[in-house]
Amino acid sequence: MSETKSMAPGSQASQTLAFNMKLLAQHEMEGFGGMGEGINMQIAKDGRRIIWMAHESAPKNFTALDVSDPRKPKFVVQTDLPHSNVRSNSLDVVGNTMVVAYQTKGFNDKPAGIDIFDISVPEKPQLISHFDCSGKFSRGVHAVWFDDGEYVHMASGAPDFEPTNDKDDQFYRIIDVRNPSKPVEAGRWWMPGTRKGDKEAPPPRLKIDGGYRAHNTNVYAKQRPDRAYVGYIDGGGFILDIKNKGDIKVVSRWKNAPPFNGFVHTVMPLFSSNLLIATEECVRDNCADWPKMTWVINNADETNPVPIATVPLPSPESFGKRGGRFGSHNLWENYSADCAWKSDKIILATFFNGGLRAYDLSNPYQPQEVAYFVPGTPKLSPKGAVQINDVYVDERGVVYCQDRFTGGLYIVEWTQ
Repeated sequence: MSETKSMAPGSQASQTLAFNMKLLAQHEMEGFGGMGEGINMQIAKDGRRIIWMAHESAPKNFTALDVSDPRKPKFVVQTDLPHSNVRSNSLDVVGNTMVVAYQTKGFNDKPAGIDIFDISVPEKPQLISHFDCSGKFSRGVHAVWFDDGEYVHMASGAPDFEPTNDKDDQFYRIIDVRNPSKPVEAGRWWMPGTRKGDKEAPPPRLKIDGGYRAHNTNVYAKQRPDRAYVGYIDGGGFILDIKNKGDIKVVSRWKNAPPFNGFVHTVMPLFSSNLLIATEECVRDNCADWPKMTWVINNADETNPVPIATVPLPSPESFGKRGGRFGSHNLWENYSADCAWKSDKIILATFFNGGLRAYDLSNPYQPQEVAYFVPGTPKLSPKGAVQINDVYVDERGVVYCQDRFTGGLYIVEWTQ
């Protein structure tokens, strides 16, 4: 791992760095390689492995590749968005059903909500229904979680929700899709004080104001169907009791800001270890919002989550000036599907120009980096460096990670 530590500031962004991982293949999505935060796998009826990916921004909506042979990914389908002011940043797949999030650039625009697709024929995704979340103070849906095939958990605005601050427009919503042609809301929760009319005072703004709104909304139906683990950006992380979806209650809140810079993106439980892994998303280039960390939190008493460590990272002097963002972002989130790899000891996380990194939590007080893969600068990258955005791991241990701008999909294997 010495090669990351010895790098001069801003140097060698074109160089691929790897430790215990190697590249199997790269696919640039027919020239539209700017990928968002949605990536999931389908085992098609004919046995093919189809990886579905949302795009970071227009003009493309989502792309599917056949990765049955991870060394030879094959193009399956790619779709377009209706206009340039909407993005499909997030998607999720269960069986032959896919949910896609739509978020507009401004309020009161469409499409803003979720689409539900039948992908039983991957080459021809068929729209089943649209759940509209548009409104005067809504941009729609930023992120979706769909792990049990019955409920979509999402960070969303709504036509009847007016935030106290424009940056607080998306909150936690649960959508019942057991009848996918007629999705209906089953429950909602927002941080008190973020909606006009709340009896609680609005929360104080942070120096770097990311907003008090929901991001990832993870629910593990096989392990804890009565809990939602919600990253609430500048509000920190929440564990919510959702046993009664119409009456959601707070179990606990983990608060990191101040003194840190906020923007909690993901809160992921490791059930057998009684841990939470929480990421703070870096949202500014050149380490302007450093530090942005991945936290290890003791959750043995879920009413009192206590941080015990952060994962080690290369210094900001090495990566901060390589181009674009450097800091924490996404996690491999241990999806429940049979084709998904799962571990409560090894976590994988993405760090934009810091690439993909794997950590051993056998001793959660001293996480150890055990592998990394940092691609060289993709062709035509506007940031001058890779920006690895999200990650998926299948049950074979094949790792799929994607670039935010032009690099598309990188397929990687462990070499240790």
